Amino acid sequence: MKYLILGAGPAGLTFANKLKENGESDFLVLEKEEVAGGLCRSTNVDNSPFDIGGGHFLDVRRPQVNEFLFKFMPKEEWNLYERDSRIEVNGNIVNHPIEANIWQMKLEDQVEYLKSIAVAGCNIGTNIPQEFTNWIYWKLGNKIAEDYMIPYNQKMFNKELDKLGTYWLEKLPNVSFEETLLSCLTKKAYGKQPGHAKFYYPKKYGYGELWLRMAKNIENNIKYSKDIKEINFDTKTVTTSDNEKYQADMIITTIPWLEFTQIEGMPEDIKNSIKELKYSSIETKYYPNNLDTKAHWVYYPDPKLPYHRILVRHNFCEDSRGYWTETNSERIEIEQKDDNYKYLNKYAYPLNTINKPQIMKTLLQWCKTKNVYGLGRWGEHEHYNSDVTVDLAMQLANTITKNIENGNEYER
Repeated sequence: MKYLILGAGPAGLTFANKLKENGESDFLVLEKEEVAGGLCRSTNVDNSPFDIGGGHFLDVRRPQVNEFLFKFMPKEEWNLYERDSRIEVNGNIVNHPIEANIWQMKLEDQVEYLKSIAVAGCNIGTNIPQEFTNWIYWKLGNKIAEDYMIPYNQKMFNKELDKLGTYWLEKLPNVSFEETLLSCLTKKAYGKQPGHAKFYYPKKYGYGELWLRMAKNIENNIKYSKDIKEINFDTKTVTTSDNEKYQADMIITTIPWLEFTQIEGMPEDIKNSIKELKYSSIETKYYPNNLDTKAHWVYYPDPKLPYHRILVRHNFCEDSRGYWTETNSERIEIEQKDDNYKYLNKYAYPLNTINKPQIMKTLLQWCKTKNVYGLGRWGEHEHYNSDVTVDLAMQLANTITKNIENGNEYER
């Protein structure tokens, strides 16, 4: 075929549907699971949707993305929410982000946090450190670092935090002592809203329903239960675990690079660098009881608790009850008996290790010379939310089809 798309998650489905919208029909999507959706899949638990990949919502910040997705699941089928996310830290429950809402803490805690922020490295002009943990102290001060950011990141990602780079943390705001003090005095949050400040969630379904509909729209161009194990860059051929072979002019891969057990035609140094990519695995687990909170989700940095976040289903999913937790697989508690529904996501979060940017830059640039393109959270090994992934897939499909139509090679 002309285009071979590996993976029927948000990236692969968007790319395929955009090809179809642009008049292209010579493409095939191969999906490992029996259903589409990837990390955004949903199932039915306790008579209501359960998003097995964790908390996934549709951000409002990219109108072009929402306009495209509403073609498959109309806007009338979604509820619009103002984000309510909170953090439980040292007996305080405050809104996220913590640096903007210290004023919601007990007065004595406000004083301690303000004292810490006043002497944070970014506020007194010390040099920016390169190690992850030292950078957090420098950026946010000792109290936020020790009470929230360090333990939370250890729970969510990795105990050895200094294996992570700092390049992905630049989006964190400087915590200004003056602004934080003013916030505490006026009892108002300051600064920019975090991502998903407003978001959509389906009225009657889980988030996975959207991707099922997108898959339905190209049902003649998808094959399920196709576990890709090998890729040959010279022949542009992939081989499945049941030894089926598929060849294409162009391959778009949205699956984890570590899933390829055999890679042919790639320089050894690049092939070996893939083995250095790291990721975390997350278990989602459902509990039927309702919680006394209006929050949509809550963060828990407390190391004594195994999970790092809960999603309060009854606050964003109509006519439902209960909540589910997200727990790093390394922190899963062994229980004798457990009747709660749970699901393990092997590939949940790409880890931003120190050498990852150079690995992926070299890998993706070389693959492009072979007409193979990495796309999305796993194809690019980036912690993209679904709206960002859809945006990138739309751009890639539009650019490729436009360039081919004009007789040019695609360059990203």
